[in-house]
Amino acid sequence: MRLISRLSTLVLLGLSSVSASSLALEFRSVGAAPIIMYDAPSARGMKIYVAPAGMPVEIILTSGAWCRVRDMNGDLSWVEAKDLIPRRNLVVKTATARIRVAPEESATMTFSADKHVLLEMAEPAIGAWVKVKHRDGQTGFVRTSEVWGL
Repeated sequence: MRLISRLSTLVLLGLSSVSASSLALEFRSVGAAPIIMYDAPSARGMKIYVAPAGMPVEIILTSGAWCRVRDMNGDLSWVEAKDLIPRRNLVVKTATARIRVAPEESATMTFSADKHVLLEMAEPAIGAWVKVKHRDGQTGFVRTSEVWGL
Protein backbone atom coordinates (compact mmCIF):
# COMPACT_ATOMS: atom_id res chain seq x y z
CA MET A 1 0.00 0.00 0.00
CA ARG A 2 2.88 2.38 0.82
CA LEU A 3 4.46 1.69 -2.56
CA ILE A 4 1.22 2.65 -4.34
CA SER A 5 0.98 5.82 -2.27
CA ARG A 6 4.57 6.78 -3.09
CA LEU A 7 4.06 6.06 -6.79
CA SER A 8 0.89 8.17 -6.80
CA THR A 9 2.76 11.03 -5.17
CA LEU A 10 5.59 10.80 -7.71
CA VAL A 11 3.14 10.79 -10.60
CA LEU A 12 1.29 13.81 -9.23
CA LEU A 13 4.55 15.69 -8.68
CA GLY A 14 5.65 14.85 -12.20
CA LEU A 15 2.37 16.06 -13.66
CA SER A 16 2.46 19.28 -11.68
CA SER A 17 5.89 20.10 -13.08
CA VAL A 18 4.75 19.80 -16.72
CA SER A 19 4.76 23.23 -18.33
CA ALA A 20 1.76 24.60 -20.21
CA SER A 21 3.76 24.75 -23.43
CA SER A 22 4.37 21.01 -23.36
CA LEU A 23 0.61 20.46 -23.22
CA ALA A 24 0.06 22.11 -26.60
CA LEU A 25 -2.88 20.78 -28.54
CA GLU A 26 -2.22 18.74 -31.65
CA PHE A 27 -4.60 19.01 -34.58
CA ARG A 28 -4.72 17.20 -37.91
CA SER A 29 -7.27 16.90 -40.66
CA VAL A 30 -9.06 14.02 -42.35
CA GLY A 31 -7.37 13.32 -45.70
CA ALA A 32 -8.82 13.57 -49.19
CA ALA A 33 -11.43 10.85 -48.62
CA PRO A 34 -14.06 10.51 -45.87
CA ILE A 35 -13.10 8.11 -43.06
CA ILE A 36 -14.92 5.93 -40.55
CA MET A 37 -14.80 6.95 -36.89
CA TYR A 38 -14.80 3.99 -34.48
CA ASP A 39 -15.58 3.53 -30.79
CA ALA A 40 -12.40 1.47 -30.27
CA PRO A 41 -8.92 1.32 -31.83
CA SER A 42 -9.83 -1.47 -34.23
CA ALA A 43 -11.65 -1.90 -37.53
CA ARG A 44 -13.76 -4.43 -35.60
CA GLY A 45 -15.01 -1.66 -33.33
CA MET A 46 -18.45 -0.13 -33.69
CA LYS A 47 -18.66 2.39 -36.51
CA ILE A 48 -19.83 5.70 -35.03
CA TYR A 49 -20.01 7.93 -38.10
CA VAL A 50 -18.23 8.91 -41.29
CA ALA A 51 -16.07 12.04 -41.07
CA PRO A 52 -15.93 14.18 -44.22
CA ALA A 53 -12.70 14.92 -46.07
CA GLY A 54 -10.80 17.84 -44.57
CA MET A 55 -12.52 17.76 -41.17
CA PRO A 56 -10.18 18.94 -38.40
CA VAL A 57 -9.69 16.74 -35.34
CA GLU A 58 -7.76 17.16 -32.11
CA ILE A 59 -5.39 14.28 -31.35
CA ILE A 60 -5.94 13.11 -27.78
CA LEU A 61 -3.86 9.92 -27.82
CA THR A 62 -1.87 7.87 -30.31
CA SER A 63 -1.75 4.13 -29.79
CA GLY A 64 0.08 2.21 -32.49
CA ALA A 65 -1.67 2.76 -35.82
CA TRP A 66 -4.70 4.42 -34.19
CA CYS A 67 -5.47 7.90 -32.86
CA ARG A 68 -8.07 8.86 -30.29
CA VAL A 69 -9.53 12.15 -31.54
CA ARG A 70 -11.99 14.84 -30.50
CA ASP A 71 -14.18 16.57 -33.06
CA MET A 72 -15.70 20.06 -33.04
CA ASN A 73 -18.68 18.82 -30.99
CA GLY A 74 -16.39 17.36 -28.33
CA ASP A 75 -17.19 13.78 -29.30
CA LEU A 76 -14.36 11.24 -28.95
CA SER A 77 -13.65 8.45 -31.39
CA TRP A 78 -10.82 6.39 -32.87
CA VAL A 79 -9.38 6.70 -36.39
CA GLU A 80 -6.52 5.10 -38.22
CA ALA A 81 -3.52 7.47 -38.07
CA LYS A 82 -2.78 6.88 -41.77
CA ASP A 83 -6.09 8.56 -42.66
CA LEU A 84 -5.08 11.88 -41.05
CA ILE A 85 -2.92 14.53 -42.70
CA PRO A 86 -0.84 17.25 -41.06
CA ARG A 87 -2.56 20.09 -42.96
CA ARG A 88 -4.39 22.32 -40.51
CA ASN A 89 -7.98 22.97 -41.43
CA LEU A 90 -10.33 25.04 -39.34
CA VAL A 91 -14.11 24.94 -39.32
CA VAL A 92 -16.32 27.98 -38.83
CA LYS A 93 -18.25 27.60 -35.57
CA THR A 94 -20.26 30.84 -35.63
CA ALA A 95 -23.25 31.63 -37.86
CA THR A 96 -21.05 33.77 -40.11
CA ALA A 97 -17.32 34.43 -39.85
CA ARG A 98 -15.97 37.67 -41.30
CA ILE A 99 -12.60 37.27 -42.97
CA ARG A 100 -10.61 40.51 -43.19
CA VAL A 101 -7.55 41.74 -45.13
CA ALA A 102 -5.64 42.41 -41.89
CA PRO A 103 -5.81 41.05 -38.32
CA GLU A 104 -7.93 43.89 -36.94
CA GLU A 105 -11.64 44.54 -36.58
CA SER A 106 -11.47 47.78 -38.58
CA ALA A 107 -9.88 46.09 -41.63
CA THR A 108 -11.89 45.63 -44.80
CA MET A 109 -13.82 42.38 -45.02
CA THR A 110 -12.66 40.24 -47.95
CA PHE A 111 -15.28 37.52 -47.64
CA SER A 112 -17.51 35.75 -45.16
CA ALA A 113 -17.91 32.06 -44.39
CA ASP A 114 -20.99 30.36 -42.99
CA LYS A 115 -21.08 27.90 -40.11
CA HIS A 116 -19.32 24.56 -40.84
CA VAL A 117 -17.30 25.93 -43.79
CA LEU A 118 -13.75 24.55 -43.89
CA LEU A 119 -10.85 26.99 -44.08
CA GLU A 120 -7.19 26.07 -44.34
CA MET A 121 -4.90 27.63 -41.75
CA ALA A 122 -2.42 29.63 -43.87
CA GLU A 123 -0.26 30.86 -40.97
CA PRO A 124 -0.16 30.21 -37.22
CA ALA A 125 -2.50 32.29 -35.08
CA ILE A 126 -1.33 35.74 -33.97
CA GLY A 127 -3.14 36.64 -30.78
CA ALA A 128 -6.87 36.71 -31.48
CA TRP A 129 -6.46 36.31 -35.27
CA VAL A 130 -5.45 33.57 -37.68
CA LYS A 131 -4.73 33.80 -41.41
CA VAL A 132 -6.90 31.42 -43.42
CA LYS A 133 -7.41 30.35 -47.01
CA HIS A 134 -10.72 29.32 -48.57
CA ARG A 135 -10.71 26.47 -51.10
CA ASP A 136 -11.55 29.07 -53.78
CA GLY A 137 -8.19 30.74 -53.10
CA GLN A 138 -9.36 33.75 -51.09
CA THR A 139 -7.23 34.54 -48.04
CA GLY A 140 -7.60 36.76 -45.01
CA PHE A 141 -7.72 36.92 -41.24
CA VAL A 142 -10.48 35.58 -39.03
CA ARG A 143 -10.94 35.87 -35.27
CA THR A 144 -9.80 32.69 -33.54
CA SER A 145 -13.06 32.71 -31.55
CA GLU A 146 -15.02 32.17 -34.79
CA VAL A 147 -13.28 28.93 -35.84
CA TRP A 148 -12.49 25.53 -34.33
CA GLY A 149 -9.27 23.61 -34.81
CA LEU A 150 -6.66 25.78 -33.10
